[in-house]
Amino acid sequence: FRLAVLYCIMLRCVVLCCVVLCVCVCVSGGWSPLVSDRYQWLEVDLGRRTQITAVATQGRYGSSDWLTAYLLMFSDTGHNWRLHRQEDRHNTNAFPGNSNADTVVQYKLEQPVIARYLRLIPLDWNPTGRIGLRLEIYGCRYSKSTFILGLLFVSLGSGINSGIQKSKSCLFVYVIAYISFKTLKNSGTLLHAEGQRDHSLTLVLEKGRLLLYHQQGMSSSSGGQLLVSVGSLLDDQHWHHVKLERLSTHLNLTVDKNTQQVHTPAELSHWDIHQVNSTQKHKPILSNRHFHGCLENLLYNDLKLINLAKQNNHQVTVVGNVTFSCAEPVSVAMTFTDSHSFLQLPGLTSWSSGVFTVALQFRTWNKAGLLLTFDLPQLESTVWLYLSEARLRLRVNKAGRAPLELSAGSGLNDGQWHSVEMNSRPDHLSITVDKDEGATAHTSIPLPLTTESQLFFGGCPAQQSSHYCRNPFNMFQGCMRLLTLDDQPVDLIKVQQRLLGNYSHLQIDMCGIIDRCSPSHCEHGGRCTQSWSTFHCNCSNSGYRGATCHTTYEQSCEAYKHKGNTSGHYYIDVDGSGPIKPQLIYCNMTENRAWMVIQHNNTELTRVHSSPERNRHSAHFDYASEEGQLAAIISQSQHCEQELSYHCRRSRLLNTPGEAWRKNSFCSSLSVSVPAVSRTAVWIQITTATVMLTMTSGTVLYIRLYINTVLKEVF
Repeated sequence: FRLAVLYCIMLRCVVLCCVVLCVCVCVSGGWSPLVSDRYQWLEVDLGRRTQITAVATQGRYGSSDWLTAYLLMFSDTGHNWRLHRQEDRHNTNAFPGNSNADTVVQYKLEQPVIARYLRLIPLDWNPTGRIGLRLEIYGCRYSKSTFILGLLFVSLGSGINSGIQKSKSCLFVYVIAYISFKTLKNSGTLLHAEGQRDHSLTLVLEKGRLLLYHQQGMSSSSGGQLLVSVGSLLDDQHWHHVKLERLSTHLNLTVDKNTQQVHTPAELSHWDIHQVNSTQKHKPILSNRHFHGCLENLLYNDLKLINLAKQNNHQVTVVGNVTFSCAEPVSVAMTFTDSHSFLQLPGLTSWSSGVFTVALQFRTWNKAGLLLTFDLPQLESTVWLYLSEARLRLRVNKAGRAPLELSAGSGLNDGQWHSVEMNSRPDHLSITVDKDEGATAHTSIPLPLTTESQLFFGGCPAQQSSHYCRNPFNMFQGCMRLLTLDDQPVDLIKVQQRLLGNYSHLQIDMCGIIDRCSPSHCEHGGRCTQSWSTFHCNCSNSGYRGATCHTTYEQSCEAYKHKGNTSGHYYIDVDGSGPIKPQLIYCNMTENRAWMVIQHNNTELTRVHSSPERNRHSAHFDYASEEGQLAAIISQSQHCEQELSYHCRRSRLLNTPGEAWRKNSFCSSLSVSVPAVSRTAVWIQITTATVMLTMTSGTVLYIRLYINTVLKEVF
């Protein structure tokens, strides 16, 4: 459902920025689709790119229809949507909705979003009602420098003032370049800056990452020294913001919110930029790869280079295929999110002779997953095209024959887009990866796809229909785009509108891939690897351990015992590299077990004098461990106990002569949901003693004693 921008009387309108723009969606009491499911959405066209700062929702007026959770997506073109991820949403992308139809729930975005289109996707709604919504959008008109598309060459003449006042007393020289860009190409030279004494900096996009190189001399066999690498997946056709700063002896390179600092080589400590262009006199870092895409807000020391170029300023020269607009190609992708994701497409009417071609592009972090399968019932045969160990494999099973297997490519789980083509002819079958020569097999097995054939991409339906689909491999998690059958593009928008084929659990018109290793959470040189849903740190050669290579401590006393350590104090990191801090614990190494002894601040004998029952004696204990540390130790222990010792004089406990000891194992009653209480009743022949132990706040233990005789206690 697409709704053009609509202005109406607001219930309230707050100013969130210099010029407020309030957009209200209110049609017949609110928006409510005919069908209430997760495949509905409301799309708003703001007419132009806008800085969006907040959204507010209500239920449908006078009804029991409201949303309890929803997603937000944004776009500049109405295609290639980007899911909004809020840092304070605790690893969930869902926004909280309403609890009734009338209350307004407003959510201010942590960082404003610049977009023309907003799409709201319902996730959950009132179970006794339907999807219902009134929506308000708050924001400001967005002003920008003009776009540039194509190859850019800018030469700064000597008359241009850098905007920085230098003096001999100034120790720091601050130079800045700022660029916003978007592109579908994963490689290209973004900026080349030449300075004095034949030194230069080159900023290149390589496999979706931004690399900064330093070069010296007209030619270099190495192509330059890599100073820093920042960002990932920057070829997603979304705007990315780059800032290059130099402060004295350091360079800061920032891509979006990720900043990396590098020490400036000595020869660049006193360096001035004279030229900024995308062609190089030095040996090029990327030969014959100019940047192709859109640039915005191209600034050098506060000089607006794009504006100067538009004004035909004599100090700025523009050459090559450059236009002052951003005509973006439409590329519709789809995201396979989980084990229930699949796309089903019918065969073409031209398929009858076993001659066909299927092509697609994919990107993923997973080493394995099904890309395509189809059944040939007349031959009792099944075809699978899938990833295994990051290689592309084709397998054809036919009853009574050994399976035919082909493989091609390697390292296909690197998050880059890879093209795949499957070709079938009467006498041969081939698969090709990234347009390189792949694997070809000469076979007499025909693959007679027909109009009645059904192709399944990514997985199989949970409930089988009349069309047979079987997936003995892992499901595919990742993105696909540019699907073609016999060179005919598949219209994924028609698929989304349920006008072609069938699908489930797909996010169409977006690629939801995330790089969990950029920036890397692995510390001390640990190597980060990832799958679609998680990441892993390889800490081998780092000298550290744990989930993020941040600790050198063992997780238990048992681990220290296995290393040959004797009883003593050791640091224990009970959750490895999790959020719980390491703690100093006494390890009592016995013959059979290694005990973790948690100390507190009251280990001396306490003399308690005879007193009336109404006078209570309290003892206060502070444990060295924090609540989370104590709870984690208890939850991971095979056995735990707490000892309460009584030293009694002129009295007998449990009719036992002399001194008596009583142990009370109550650790099993403790959990993260503290406080917990354990009571021990001690019956004596002459007197009655009741001991009450109360755990409050997880770290403080109170003991109250009601006793009529002298009692000494030890913990």
